[in-house]
Amino acid sequence: MSDLNKYQGVIPAFYACYDDKGAISPEGVRALTRHLIAKGVNGLYVGGSSGECIYQSVAERKVVLENVMAEAKGKVVVIAHVACNNTADSQELAAHAESLGVDAIAAIPPIYFKLPPYGIAEYWNDISAAAPNTDFIIYNIPQLAGVALSTDLLRTMLKNPKVIGVKNSSMPTQDIQMWKDEGCIVFNGPDEQFISGLAMGAVGGIGGTYAVMPELYLAMNDHINKGEIEAARAIQYEADRIIYKMCEAHGNLYAVQKEILRRMYGLELGGVREPMPGLIPEDEAIVTEAQAMIEAAIAKL
Repeated sequence: MSDLNKYQGVIPAFYACYDDKGAISPEGVRALTRHLIAKGVNGLYVGGSSGECIYQSVAERKVVLENVMAEAKGKVVVIAHVACNNTADSQELAAHAESLGVDAIAAIPPIYFKLPPYGIAEYWNDISAAAPNTDFIIYNIPQLAGVALSTDLLRTMLKNPKVIGVKNSSMPTQDIQMWKDEGCIVFNGPDEQFISGLAMGAVGGIGGTYAVMPELYLAMNDHINKGEIEAARAIQYEADRIIYKMCEAHGNLYAVQKEILRRMYGLELGGVREPMPGLIPEDEAIVTEAQAMIEAAIAKL
């Protein structure tokens, strides 16, 4: 039986790291891994939405995870998202992740074609079978995947003893209670409701803006654990305003965040992979303002 107590706290969704030609940058991956570990995060979620997984090949995703694990193994929990839009590639990534010693693998449902629940369950179980000694986490993000996790599907999946929980990125926080009532651990997904998710019983959060301002989420988590709701809410409001500001840019949110990390810490992580839009000159003021907001919020802690 896996030690579920290790799955808690603040787990940034890892960003894709590219060189100046748009190829995966192993140096960038390692630098970002070291940076986040030094900030005190509890884990890393690699190869998910923030990692631009659907725009990367199987070989590229392996390179990313290999370089994360070279820096992170034994220091923080690592969850590898391994889903591709076909079973064979997903199984290949699952087996590779297990060979590297990740703590858990995760998967969204297949996208584009709307599979029936039994088809989704077969897909997930086939992926899990390729990593039989590794915990499995369902990634529920219906607004992007086009398929929502149901209680019946979750109950089917829980017949697999390797299924331990759900990364829940649906917007209703009540879903967290529903999945917990089935015996799962649950990670809050929407960054804008981090403290709401914890209040509903999430063991922690996995989010796409944690890496650009981990101090804020770590502080929120600490306040919630101490029952200091007002203090946690004040930081949540600041984080949300920063998110809203970053989303004003023409460039994709991850492009904005990687540019902020470059300016603040000298991390060279590149842009984003097409067809996602990169930064344009008109985004300069937004990036500058968002960075200033992050720095001011951190200074208050």
